[in-house]
Amino acid sequence: MSIISPLTLASHQPSKKPRMLVVDDEPDNLDLLYRTFRRDFKVLRAESGIEALEVLSSEGEVAVIISDQRMPEMKGTEFLSKTVPDFPDTVRIILTGFTDVEDLVDAINAGQVYRYITKPWDPDELKHVVDRASETYDLIKRQNEELHRAEKQSKLMVNVGQLAAQSMDRVAALSFLAEGFGKILNADACTLFLTDEGDAGSYSADAPVASEVVGASELLQTALSSQSSQCATALQSDAARAGEALYADGTQCHLAVPVVYQGVTLAALSLQWKTAYTTIEDVKQLLGLIAPQVALSLKAAVL
Repeated sequence: MSIISPLTLASHQPSKKPRMLVVDDEPDNLDLLYRTFRRDFKVLRAESGIEALEVLSSEGEVAVIISDQRMPEMKGTEFLSKTVPDFPDTVRIILTGFTDVEDLVDAINAGQVYRYITKPWDPDELKHVVDRASETYDLIKRQNEELHRAEKQSKLMVNVGQLAAQSMDRVAALSFLAEGFGKILNADACTLFLTDEGDAGSYSADAPVASEVVGASELLQTALSSQSSQCATALQSDAARAGEALYADGTQCHLAVPVVYQGVTLAALSLQWKTAYTTIEDVKQLLGLIAPQVALSLKAAVL
């Protein structure tokens, strides 16, 4: 799970010092690879494919793996193929000191190997290949994040659009939107309430929170009075805020979004997460784009 944002697939951020794993059963080669890349990468080491899988299991995803091909117990291509299901974005490089064309071609065609380098390798060539591999990893991550966020936006828009096709009373309609938004954005709780009528619909992954408690929160009141979205993170680290009734269940992040139609605040959307996300600004921006559609749907189907 990401610790950056509810819209983020994983806790990946481009870094000046990305992580890589080097695998070789010859200690001298392993030390040479470590010395070659330790200034630009955080280098993890393993002396076999089995040990390397254990390192990945405990340390998690790395940007680049460099593996020797001929090792006891497990060939490099076999080891790399085992990393694909759990770490599909990692870029893999094989070092080979002999001609093993069939294994290498099969691995490359299967997308398991990015490049192969023959031994003895040229340090400058290897550095160039690894730099490109690291850039490729970051590009893959950015593209995946963009696709993931676009998918979330599409699902939210579909959820809003479905409201017009539903035959529901006011509270059921509000609950329909609250549940859809809450689940799509992985929120622990979501409430949508009308500012004048006082009706509300809620979704909660645990025990529901009374709409009166949500409406009384300082953050939501600020969002209503300013007609602008408000968000807060690390709430449990703020003694004053952690004492609010809405956050008593361990809520770490709160986002309040006013739903405005022609200058009039029709409703308010409140989402809470117990995960200590670093930021939810991207969710705030996304809901800012969708809020006008929510207002139109509410006007057409509820008000």
